[in-house]
Formats: sequence, structure tokens, C-alpha cells
Amino acid sequence: MRRISSLSAFSARPERPGARESECLLLSFVIVAFTAASLSAVAQSASSESAPAEIVQLMVQQNKLRAEHLRYFTSLRHYHVEFHGLGRSLTADMHVKVSYTFGYGKTFQVIDESGSRLLLNHVLKKLIETEQDDSKQQKASLTPSNYNFEFLTKTSENGRTLYVFAVKPKVKNKLLYCGRIWIDSEDYAVTRVEAQPAQSPSFWIKKTDIHHVYAKNGEFWLPETNRSESKIRLGGSALLTIDYGTYQFEDSREIASTGASPISRAGGLSKLGASRGDAPRCRPAPGETRLSSCASCYRDAP
Repeated sequence: MRRISSLSAFSARPERPGARESECLLLSFVIVAFTAASLSAVAQSASSESAPAEIVQLMVQQNKLRAEHLRYFTSLRHYHVEFHGLGRSLTADMHVKVSYTFGYGKTFQVIDESGSRLLLNHVLKKLIETEQDDSKQQKASLTPSNYNFEFLTKTSENGRTLYVFAVKPKVKNKLLYCGRIWIDSEDYAVTRVEAQPAQSPSFWIKKTDIHHVYAKNGEFWLPETNRSESKIRLGGSALLTIDYGTYQFEDSREIASTGASPISRAGGLSKLGASRGDAPRCRPAPGETRLSSCASCYRDAP
């Protein structure tokens, strides 16, 4: 495939978006794709039937506990993006190693990339930068301060009972969404999101559907897949898929001691090598609450 090295390749008829609008449309798709990826989730047991308000409260509490106990992980993600419209069809793929360290957020290392340079540089790398920034600030968290919650129904999937809620943003934030979430009744963790951006990020984007799935990894619920598809005004579509890969939980002490820097907007993606250490621990720091379902918390407790 011929590589597109400049935005001039998107020049089109006068009645269609021009180069600048095309770039804005692609950057808007980054925002769309990231809205569902701004949640965090992990695991604690509870079995009693709860009222809707209590379910939401328990979800927030357990998300906080899981975030405190998740100290480090790495995974190898596969990003795929397609853009069809404005007289062009472009695709791009990227494999990225993601490392998360508690207190530092996420760092990203591009392993390989192929396809349209425009999509790689103006969609995928911008998406990574956005996720890295939010991993530190957590401005798009799923909490009552950001969202209104409405209980819809209770259902069962794969032998697990789930609570389904409608969510609508309370505040203006380009990373928030409007749609439905599924909450596991045992772990009070979000297992699935089906939503649309609360605010249209661009005039050129007519509609966007986001499908985001979480899977349980030991004591933690972490992203498994994301599919975000946008319909473009005047015809066309954009599709992003993310396969989050297999998570490796390792000792983060060596990584933390390196002082690895995040993405530099001027210098691109930082390089962060993997470190290997002891088996994963979620032993709480002084003053933190233990996860009741985590055996090592109790085994290692003083």
C-alpha cells in the first residue's frame, strides 16, 4: 500500500471536507475511540442482593480498591484502524507493548507498525498519548461525580449474574460517553460497555458505536477488546479495533527505579524495556484496605 506522508493526500472536491477537516475528523475519531477505554476494573467478592444505588457505590469502592492493589502489568496490544471515505481507503496496524506502574501510569513502546503514515501518526499515536495522559489524571472515571446511573435490568451471561445500567454524563468532558454498562454481581466490576460519545467530537462524524469488553485476570478485570465504528457525513466510515493481548503481572520495583519517562510529544514514544522479578503481589501498603478475595493479601499480611 502506498504510504501517505502528508495531509495533502486528502484533498477532495470543494463540497467535501478538505485536508484540514480530514485531519480534524481523524483526530476526532481518536477521542471517539478512547471514550470507552477510560474505565478501570478489577475484583472483590460480594454476594448479597443490592439496591441500584448500592450497586453503583460498591462498583466505585471496588474499582478504587482494585486500582490500589494493581501495582504493575505489561501486555502486547494490537491496534488496527481503517478509514474509508473522501475518495480514499486507508488502513494501519500497530503492535504496542504497554507497561503500567502504580503511581506512574502507563508507558508505551511501539514494536512494529505498518500501513498509512497518516493513520499511524494522527490516529494511533494520538490515541496512545491520550490514554497515557488519562492513566495519570483519571478525569474520565466511571463515578457518580461524572455520570448519572439508571438501573435497567438483571441478566446472566456465562454463568455470572450481571446488572445492566444506563449511564449519562453529568459534566462536559470529551472522553465521557452515553450508553449501557454491565456490572458483575460478585466482583462489582464492569464487564462490558456499549455506548456512544456524549458529545460529537466533529461535525463530520455522524454516529459512533463503541463496544468495549473486559475479562477477569486473576483478581483483576482488565480490557480485553475494543471496537469503535464511526459513520461519516457525506458517506464513509472509520473503524478502530484493539486487542489488548495477554497481561503479565510482574514485580514493578525495578521499573519504578528506572524513572522511565512517558511519551514525549516532541520526541515520540519512549522506550521501556520489560523487567522480570518476583511473582505478582497485591499486598496493600500501610493504611490500604485488603482485597478480601486475594489470598496473598492474607498470606503476606503481618
